Amino acid sequence: MRNKTIGFLIAVILFAGCQPSVPSAPPQQTGAPPSETVAAPGTTPQAGGKLKFAVVPKGLTHQFWLTVKAGADAAGKEFGIEINWIGPEKETEVVKQINLIEDQIGAGVNAIVMAACDQDALVDVIQKALDKKIPVVTIDSGVNSDLPHSFIATDNVAGAAAAARELAKLIGNEGEVGLIPFVKGAGTSEQREEGFKKGIAEFPNVKIADVQYSQSDVIKAMNVTEDMLTRNPNLKGIFAANEPAAVGVVQALEAAGKAGQVKLVAFDAGDDEVAALKKGTIQALIVQNPFRMGYDGVKTALDVINGKQVEKRIDTGVTVVTMENFETPEVQKLLNPLG
Repeated sequence: MRNKTIGFLIAVILFAGCQPSVPSAPPQQTGAPPSETVAAPGTTPQAGGKLKFAVVPKGLTHQFWLTVKAGADAAGKEFGIEINWIGPEKETEVVKQINLIEDQIGAGVNAIVMAACDQDALVDVIQKALDKKIPVVTIDSGVNSDLPHSFIATDNVAGAAAAARELAKLIGNEGEVGLIPFVKGAGTSEQREEGFKKGIAEFPNVKIADVQYSQSDVIKAMNVTEDMLTRNPNLKGIFAANEPAAVGVVQALEAAGKAGQVKLVAFDAGDDEVAALKKGTIQALIVQNPFRMGYDGVKTALDVINGKQVEKRIDTGVTVVTMENFETPEVQKLLNPLG
């Protein structure tokens, strides 16, 4: 009898071991539509892992991008995210930027925060990232597409229009001016050119006599400014649309002995630009908030992963800085975000 009982118990145990396990219920998903607010599969790290975000600027050398990096690094430190800062050396290296982003997609980063070197050429690689369930946030320079979850930048049209009004005021609302955008086809450059032209159109006695592109290169900007001054001896003012353009124009004006005579308004606030403002070669700076672009770019990408609502467009604002308001606490905080 004892042997029969043992045999029966063994049979029961073996039968139970052959039954399939019941899968646990899948976790509930919350949030808004996946295109804007829900983290897609594959965007979170393995248990105990650390999120890795690729932050891809248009260039690596100018102070504007270094301030963007400082903002991204600050957000990374605050939220425990590893920041891969990688980009082309020059803002004209569109293919290189595409290749770098493709490398980051292949490496399996959890999100991409990027400033597009070209508003059309970068669309396909953004689609590749989204196909891999990697959220994309654009900063400073966007693309001709609604694919990115959010675009965080200056309102460049409004900022350049403000530059036009400031320059018109400096030259007494009449005379010829020059315009130096940077890269044809780059969204930021196109928008600043558009905004400046719209702003100047408000002044019937001010004429844009010449438009030359700097290619975001100081030497190129200096050379085109020299040519502009030669072709237009009556030029009364110039708008330089970014930091390297401004530095090149400063060098050309000082070499020609026209510093302060030809008025200069410029975007951004690199060290050389601020020095030229203090010296009087630049009369006004249109100052962005690149630190906030970097910080908000990382934070917004994290919000996407966490299924939070994000704004499709975030304007980081501009401030017109002259020597009249240079020492104010607000301007000093903007110029020195890290203290």
